[in-house]
Amino acid sequence: SPGVSNRPFTMSNSTPATDNEKKKSKGNKSPCSPSRVLHIRQIPNGVTGAEVVSLGLPFGKVTNLLMLRGKAMYWLQAFLEMASIDAAVSMVNYYTPAPPHLHNQPVYIQYSNYKELRTDNQHNQARPQAALQGVNAVQHGNMGITNALAAEGGVLPSHGSVLRIVVENVFYPVTLDILYQIFSKFGFVLKIVMFHKNNQFQVLLQYADATNAYYAKMSLDGHSIYSGCCTLRIDFSKLTNLTVKYNNDKSRDFTRIDLPFGDGQRTMETSLSTPFANQNTVIPSYTGPPGFAPPLGFHQGAALGPLTVTTSAAPGHMTIPGIPGNSVLLVSNLNPEAITPYGLFILFGVYGDVHRVKIMFKKRGIALVQMADATQAQLAINYLNGQRLYGRVMHATLSKYQTIQLPREGQEDKGLTKDYSNSPLHRFKNPCSKNFQNIFPPSATLHLSNIPPSVTVDDLKNLFTSKGSTVKGFKFFQKDCKMALIQLGSVEEAVHALIELHNHDFGENQHLRVSFSKSTI
Repeated sequence: SPGVSNRPFTMSNSTPATDNEKKKSKGNKSPCSPSRVLHIRQIPNGVTGAEVVSLGLPFGKVTNLLMLRGKAMYWLQAFLEMASIDAAVSMVNYYTPAPPHLHNQPVYIQYSNYKELRTDNQHNQARPQAALQGVNAVQHGNMGITNALAAEGGVLPSHGSVLRIVVENVFYPVTLDILYQIFSKFGFVLKIVMFHKNNQFQVLLQYADATNAYYAKMSLDGHSIYSGCCTLRIDFSKLTNLTVKYNNDKSRDFTRIDLPFGDGQRTMETSLSTPFANQNTVIPSYTGPPGFAPPLGFHQGAALGPLTVTTSAAPGHMTIPGIPGNSVLLVSNLNPEAITPYGLFILFGVYGDVHRVKIMFKKRGIALVQMADATQAQLAINYLNGQRLYGRVMHATLSKYQTIQLPREGQEDKGLTKDYSNSPLHRFKNPCSKNFQNIFPPSATLHLSNIPPSVTVDDLKNLFTSKGSTVKGFKFFQKDCKMALIQLGSVEEAVHALIELHNHDFGENQHLRVSFSKSTI
């Protein structure tokens, strides 16, 4: 098939790899020492480069890809190079006990004998390399990769972040939740508006970034949600921003869960006791690993999946898109020397109310974080996945677990599991709180509030400096001296400072509130 080579390739030792790798691929064990280069075997014919690359993206940046014809004509093999050994180790450790599936077939991943992958002069590798560049650009928002693609003759997106989608041949119902699940694979969906115009079912969908919109259009245009019907025709809208007044089954602003339902009284459910109950719609599958976003490659005419979308029969009750009822996050690649349950509670608490945190007893670099509901869990993933924390790039995704179990009495835990269900530090207990309107991604500028009148600029600067921060700028709000902005040396510094200083006690029962700001000084 196009993009698959039968030629030997070179690694850092400039030796053909096919013979050695064939010997190594017998059995499922990984006899080699850890390497950034991973060997993936028994890939079904027809799997795309994007699908192979997507296996590695939850663990970090993928820096190279080579696809080869396997020993049997109906199998392929691939070599995937990760940006770091830590990312490769995490990937092998995750997939070894539970191999991922591509096109409903298990594939097997092990370390390669080689430390570096070179494909500079290889023929027939244009498609895998294009897939690597494209998917990396989507997953990591890496404009450097996008610029490199443009230099090779690719097209840079020169449009906005709003897509206009026409759904043709609507034989089965297409809900807002279904559209969210499909399009959120390509980036953070901010807003969706559905309507009928000229006897057509149309949708306006806004991404946080124009690059996400570009790759969603390139990947999904012309594909069908269900086999043979509900075909997506996608173009770029001339609109630059969508205005959403109500959160209901026809429109939704995912950054404003405080908006009314439409009758001026009801708001979106932020606590779901029986989410995703009753009616089920199953979209045929293209399979990805449990808890991770499915691969991003599609086949012309194939249906999209494996999305299980459900709607509630209760009038006026809205279910939240995402994995049904799943509010538990799997957080990995943490620094075991620095991370604490409280630190995760404070950081993830910026995006929802954290009920429980568990750091794995035997693997201190992995933790589970249980949010109040599925909406808050998805919001935390959107903002914190890929964020640097204590010198490492943190990965956040949905867990296969539905709840975090507290340790039994007498069970050794060393304080690694904490219950914060009744914490007074929850930011979103009040459904009318302004905190719902002030949720922003991690930034170098922090918003400070509840500052006592006796605290000066120097006091606050010294406080942040004492925690290792570099203060680049500071200003009090003119109309309210209880609030201020402080700009630190980097986003990572600001993340650390927020964890350390949110709820800092100034004395006399006055505690500092810290959150991320969209402003700069």
